[in-house]
Amino acid sequence: MHIYKPMVLGLGLLAGAAMAQPLDEKTGLVIAEDWELVRDNCTACHGAGHIIHQRGSRQTWKDIIRWMQATQNLWQFEPEVEERILDYLATHYPPGESARRPPLSRLLLPDNPYQSQAGR
Repeated sequence: MHIYKPMVLGLGLLAGAAMAQPLDEKTGLVIAEDWELVRDNCTACHGAGHIIHQRGSRQTWKDIIRWMQATQNLWQFEPEVEERILDYLATHYPPGESARRPPLSRLLLPDNPYQSQAGR
């Protein structure tokens, strides 16, 4: 019975840490100032998981927004709206350990069925 105490205590500490910042039940986003602004603008095109699993500095988040604007047809934000979005993202999803898995080794991937057959 004593073997499980450290594990249970560890889980309790993790649960306590998660409770420090309330999360929206529907999206999983941290409920804090401007979270609804982020939800309304960012989840119009993709799920909140893209935000939650990404980590970055304010500049990283700005670069991601610029990339989406240049390649994914993301609309331009009013400067004040963009600043508020960046403040939220940089505060609640700062640099740290990402929940995204690392890229798979090429050796683990199947052959590309669309690769040109001319070179073979």
